Amino acid sequence: MFAVKHAALHEKDNTVAVKWFGKGFLALALVALLAGNLMVGARLYSGEAGTDDREAAYDNIALFTKVIEQIRQNYVDLDKTEYKNLVYGALRGMLQSLDPHSQFMDPDMYTDMKDDTSGHFGGLGIVISIRDGILTIVAPMEDTPGFKAGLLSGDKIIEIDGESTEGLSLTEAVKQLRGIPGTDVTIRILRPQPHEIKEVTITRAVINVPSVKDAKIIEDGIGYLRITQFNVPTAGALQEALNELLDQGMESLIIDLRNNPGGLLNAAIEVSQKFLKRGDLVVFTRGREEETKQKYVSRGRYHYLDFPIVILVNGGSASASEIVSGALQDHKRAILVGERTFGKGSVQSVLPQDDGSAIRLTTAKYYTPSERVIHERGIEPDIVVSMSPEEWRTLMIQRAKPENSTLTAEEEEKEVVDVQLERALDVLKGVMIFQAHNASSSSETFARHKD
Repeated sequence: MFAVKHAALHEKDNTVAVKWFGKGFLALALVALLAGNLMVGARLYSGEAGTDDREAAYDNIALFTKVIEQIRQNYVDLDKTEYKNLVYGALRGMLQSLDPHSQFMDPDMYTDMKDDTSGHFGGLGIVISIRDGILTIVAPMEDTPGFKAGLLSGDKIIEIDGESTEGLSLTEAVKQLRGIPGTDVTIRILRPQPHEIKEVTITRAVINVPSVKDAKIIEDGIGYLRITQFNVPTAGALQEALNELLDQGMESLIIDLRNNPGGLLNAAIEVSQKFLKRGDLVVFTRGREEETKQKYVSRGRYHYLDFPIVILVNGGSASASEIVSGALQDHKRAILVGERTFGKGSVQSVLPQDDGSAIRLTTAKYYTPSERVIHERGIEPDIVVSMSPEEWRTLMIQRAKPENSTLTAEEEEKEVVDVQLERALDVLKGVMIFQAHNASSSSETFARHKD
């Protein structure tokens, strides 16, 4: 995500150079230089790709340089045909055509990205992605402006401040949605079910949501906690919650990852390894070449292996949530209850360029320990229990009400039962009964053998 900056490029005026050398000579020289650089790149590429691709590389680079010159000679607005503008525009289109997460960043945008890694920001509290070519809300984070405005997982953002989002890159969309806290942004959304279009104006705010919430014992021996996102403090907050629940006699655990849009890879690994044996594979990435495969295994000091776990997931569970769910499911360490997750599991590498720009390029995908690809497929739960985004939001509003607060007649009529949580409780009760029976049988067998 990127903060909005007000900066301008200060480029030297080339007018004097054009007059001194002559327009025709300079244009020819620049094209020759550009073509030469591209041909060098083509030779390097063709050395790797083989002779069959050499001619195609030359032909297509020649086409590229020819089109640039035709634009410069014939386009109506001369001020838009500087070589830098044309090449930058071509690079934007090239990267955006690959996938929604690859992009070209000009020097200002790249600087914004680096500056944005620290400090608070003004935003809506929603995580977005591009699905089927449309800007889509992965999940609104609770207690944020986006959640309070009624935005739901799966909503399609079709306009921002009156401008269509068609063709808008993910980074450009984030830049438009974020801004100074206290300022407003108006978005128009398409809600697939029921099919309707809504326009809402939302006031930006500083987003600071606790990553671990609601740690408690629900029923005898069954603990519950929610992880709302994966950031730097998540593993530490989870450890504190586990210590409290174990002190209260926890014998099994429900981890709620519903509408958790993800976050940091390291946080996902640190959470996963608490419930896996040391050395167990958590996740791995694989690029185009097999040697680019990178494995992440369980380490850490504390490993809780002796109580059953159920993980709740839904269509708003993405990225780091899917890594945790997939790892614990593959290692038979947790049972997943709910709905198929979002399917956001690709790796982007940022490659700086000599002129201060950079490209963000998808270079690998995440795989679960059993080699299931996460990206665009998601994680399928062991037990499917459906619950609509509207029901989930109503449930969160109900939970946020003070315990002694009374519901209005309309709220009572809309009151939602958490069927996914109830199913998780049933599963854990069954597992605990089975474990107790096995323990009892083992003790009896041992006693008979002893006699």
